[in-house]
Amino acid sequence: MGRLPVFIFLSVLLLAFDYYCYRAILSVFKKWKPGTRKFFTILWWGYTFVLLAGVFSTFYANLFLSLKSVILVAYFLTVACKMVLLPFLIVDDLRRFIIRLSRSTKPKTRLVVDPVLPETITQPAPGEPISRSSFLVKAGLITAAIPLTSLSWGIVKGAYDYKIIRRTLILPNLPASFEGMKLGQISDIHSGSFYNPRAVLGGVEMLMAEKPDVVFFTGDLVNDLATEMRNYQDIFKKVKAPLGVYSVLGNHDYGEYRLGKGPSVAKTKNLQEVIKTHERMGWDLLMNEHRRLKVNGEEIGILGIENWGTGRFPKFGRMDLATKDTDDLPVKLLLSHDPSHWRAQVLPEYPQIDAMFSGHTHGMQFGVRTEDFQWSPVQYIYNEWAGLYQAQQQQLYVNVGYGFLGYPGRVGILPEITIFELKRA
Repeated sequence: MGRLPVFIFLSVLLLAFDYYCYRAILSVFKKWKPGTRKFFTILWWGYTFVLLAGVFSTFYANLFLSLKSVILVAYFLTVACKMVLLPFLIVDDLRRFIIRLSRSTKPKTRLVVDPVLPETITQPAPGEPISRSSFLVKAGLITAAIPLTSLSWGIVKGAYDYKIIRRTLILPNLPASFEGMKLGQISDIHSGSFYNPRAVLGGVEMLMAEKPDVVFFTGDLVNDLATEMRNYQDIFKKVKAPLGVYSVLGNHDYGEYRLGKGPSVAKTKNLQEVIKTHERMGWDLLMNEHRRLKVNGEEIGILGIENWGTGRFPKFGRMDLATKDTDDLPVKLLLSHDPSHWRAQVLPEYPQIDAMFSGHTHGMQFGVRTEDFQWSPVQYIYNEWAGLYQAQQQQLYVNVGYGFLGYPGRVGILPEITIFELKRA
């Protein structure tokens, strides 16, 4: 099933849940004044329809990724809340049905005979009043506690809870000298979002404790401005490897979200400072170029391009320049920030690329990720959003990021340090 049908199906469910919950709440608060009922109705249905409109706009409008993230996370949290609330309402409706059924089997009237004017007077049989209030209050507390607790925990704990992901990368043409080489990858530092330098240093120390032979950084060093690295440059300067640290730029590194998309002196100066920051840290920034990694006289290629993304994201990458004079290299590893580049250009036009390393998605910083299963709302935006993918003889690895952007935390999708072991077929 495609993305749009899934959203349509979920939206119909959401509307059904909304109506069911809406009627239940009104049945509890019967004493509301007409003005209050009207305000509640506008607020309830206004939020629902604005949210649905936002979800569908993610398909057809060229929205910022951060805005898409907010919309989709809000959408799925809303659906989850309604699904938590739904069982309580169903149980209460069953209770009400049983009470009504029980009453229907009992005498509904009693006869009162007046000795002067004999006649039958009908009076209701006593019974338990039917109310949903206690159920709704309990369900509301549970529903509110789930997203509140998880998002709060994601800020307190998840933002810096670095996780090492180990993968074996099989490359059929890998020279024997590179067999067993350890390759580290981090991505999406977003230094402008950090608020705990000590925790950031802890993640760097975890990476260095793995003793990687070579390290890749796949873009988005900053949110917008080079000055964001002022307090973190010395920390990331500690990222070193015997065969080098290779890096590329991401969409945020160009300063377009703060300084505009058009050319300007400020924008050029900022980009130059970002490039100098890579140099000061000892990272080899690849700008549509390649390097030859040599061990015992054998070589593989490390290629890196500037940001290239589908949709509204900048396309500064030049694969033609990066692949120039690399035909003799048996293995070519590409650093390209945006994973959408893989399907859009690499697969159809550059079959000589053995593996591509990306970041960008963050796993939307929200979802579920285990050894055998992963899910996040971002999968409805990107076909490849976390982990290892393969098509024909080419591979792609998407790192979910070291830092965070927007929401200052992570729920389920923890910050990642990837360690690859290179193997021959």
